[in-house]
Amino acid sequence: MSAPSIREALAGDLEAIIHLHEEDELGSHGDVWSAETQPAYEAAFEAIQRSPDNRLFVAVDGDEIVGTFQLTFIPNLTGRGTTRVKVESVKVRAVRRSGGIGAQMIAFAEDFARTHGAAAMELTSNKSRKDAHRFYERLGFARSHEGFKKKL
Repeated sequence: MSAPSIREALAGDLEAIIHLHEEDELGSHGDVWSAETQPAYEAAFEAIQRSPDNRLFVAVDGDEIVGTFQLTFIPNLTGRGTTRVKVESVKVRAVRRSGGIGAQMIAFAEDFARTHGAAAMELTSNKSRKDAHRFYERLGFARSHEGFKKKL
């Protein structure tokens, strides 16, 4: 298997991206591609595309989408007005995990963030994802904050 290329997602990638999320029971949030859900995903994709502060990427091997992640640029008053990037929705196709794709995507994300003016990168990971935590720490991320979420 070759190293995938990474590019910004296209509308035609949307179904494959959602299928990556479907594979992940813990992180899928009930995601499923269907005629019923497709319009909501398309609207979200269009909103991401319109936002200058959001970028959605895919890792592609041949014609197959094997990974995805989203970057959100967040201007901040603290840190002397620095911009930080939040990495979200990092997914690698289940059969391709532990093959370096995740590390390639994060390295790409770091370079992209840095060249677009970000001074820091952050992400969250479910507390039960011990393997993911080791992976992120191996890539230089440090546990620095306790996260909270509230459904609205």
